[in-house]
Amino acid sequence: MGDTAAGLLTIGVLVLLLAATHAPLGAYLAHVFTTDRHWRVERRAYRIVGVNPDQEQPWTVYAASVGAFSVVSFLLLFLVILAQGWLPLNHGESMHVDTALNTAVSFVTNTNWQSYAGEAGTSVFVQAVGLTVQNFASAAVGIAVVAALIRAIARHESRYIGNFWVDLTRVVVRVLLPIAAVAAVVLVLGGVIQNLAAPSDVTGVTGAAQSVPGGLVASQEAIKELGTNGGGFFNANSAHPFENPNGLTNLLEIFLLLVIPFALPRAYGIIVGDRRQGHAILAFMTVLWGASVALTTWAEVAAGTMEGKETRFGIWSSTLFAASTTATSTGAVNSLHESYSPLGGGVVLLNMMLGEVSPGGTGSGLYGALVVAVIAVFIAGLMVGRTPELLGKAIGRHEITLGALYTLITPALVLVLAGLAIVLPVSQGALLASGPHGLTEMVYAFTSAANNNGSAFAGLSADQPFLNLTLALAMALGRFVPMVLVLALAGRLVAQKRRPATAGTMPTHTPLFVTLLVSVALVVTGLTYFPTLALGPLAEALS
Repeated sequence: MGDTAAGLLTIGVLVLLLAATHAPLGAYLAHVFTTDRHWRVERRAYRIVGVNPDQEQPWTVYAASVGAFSVVSFLLLFLVILAQGWLPLNHGESMHVDTALNTAVSFVTNTNWQSYAGEAGTSVFVQAVGLTVQNFASAAVGIAVVAALIRAIARHESRYIGNFWVDLTRVVVRVLLPIAAVAAVVLVLGGVIQNLAAPSDVTGVTGAAQSVPGGLVASQEAIKELGTNGGGFFNANSAHPFENPNGLTNLLEIFLLLVIPFALPRAYGIIVGDRRQGHAILAFMTVLWGASVALTTWAEVAAGTMEGKETRFGIWSSTLFAASTTATSTGAVNSLHESYSPLGGGVVLLNMMLGEVSPGGTGSGLYGALVVAVIAVFIAGLMVGRTPELLGKAIGRHEITLGALYTLITPALVLVLAGLAIVLPVSQGALLASGPHGLTEMVYAFTSAANNNGSAFAGLSADQPFLNLTLALAMALGRFVPMVLVLALAGRLVAQKRRPATAGTMPTHTPLFVTLLVSVALVVTGLTYFPTLALGPLAEALS
């Protein structure tokens, strides 16, 4: 079978798998978000932390709970990383403080940016007890926030958007743990390692000595993809044969990182009582993802080079992974994005600049898409001279202000911090390349951090105090400021009285509205980032 036929078959099988799971998983997520029943293990968890699961929260308390949980998570993970030299299953020294801080922020914010080499920088204990736990927790936080926003759109004349602790617990216990457990077993059957073996010294085919590490890889690999986290057990991430041995595990990992983001629109449609609304958001996400896969693959096939790609995957499976991991907030890689052609690298960079709504991360993708919908109905309302509405909720001055701030915060972080890093001597030396490619390396890093993706152009030597701290700042603000704005928007929407639909109400489930969503996302991103893209990947392609 030729490369093109094999690539098209892989994409076809992936689409079929996503289509088969979309409705049942989406319906199950809707049930998890709305049921009044608490499992016994959940009630025990609530008693331990002193939470009343039947008491819902207004948006301010919900946001404070998100913040408190995330701060405690950061402090615990930071201390575990710093103390790894004295903890079990350790094979080296503890990290420098700035690297440890960067890593703790990275995993708590669902970014999983790694300034260190995975197997060399962290012990097996830290990987399993610290990083893998946060892979579950940070993914659940994002899903909890979008659940709160969906409830706010569905309810009216209320103050309450749910209980964060209930949402967090249910998502971990009922969604992430069961799916990740099954996926980990399948990965082990596919050849991914899962052991506590000490590193083994072997002699390679060239006669050189090599240390082969062991570790609890399959369990981390499953949730790193399912939770759109992305941090690899090994420095080579999903290009390493112990993490991703063959084409079947590669397909499974791509499926895992897409399955929840593509299922959440179904849950949205069910909860708001109009499944067509979910279909419209799904179509918006699918158009952007499909275009990204097509453009990235076209660029790399046209370039005709295997540099930076694994021969066991080839170009098509490498670009499918690259487009999917940057269209979500995953950031796992099975090829070296640094080695992509200027246009191919530009497309994966653009995926993150879109705000990762195609389909985006677990939870963050859908609430980002709903913010795009808020902006789209506001623009449409201005054009026809009517009050903008989203499912009977007026989009007024306060709502559009929150939507605009959400849209602006991430580009501001990217452009300001990347600009500083480009001009300051302390960080200029971290660049491997100069000229347009060097600019792309630095912009890619801050775009990845602020959008909580975590992938990198490997030419940047980021493990230095200035970049560790500024990237950590970008990750933290890029995660939690938009979350607070989304929850504030939820507070505005849930308090409103629902307006009945009239002949002049703009439908938000039609192909026309999907076209408007795609146009708004592309135009806003283009106006924000086109000068940067023109000086980076476009200039490199033309040269």
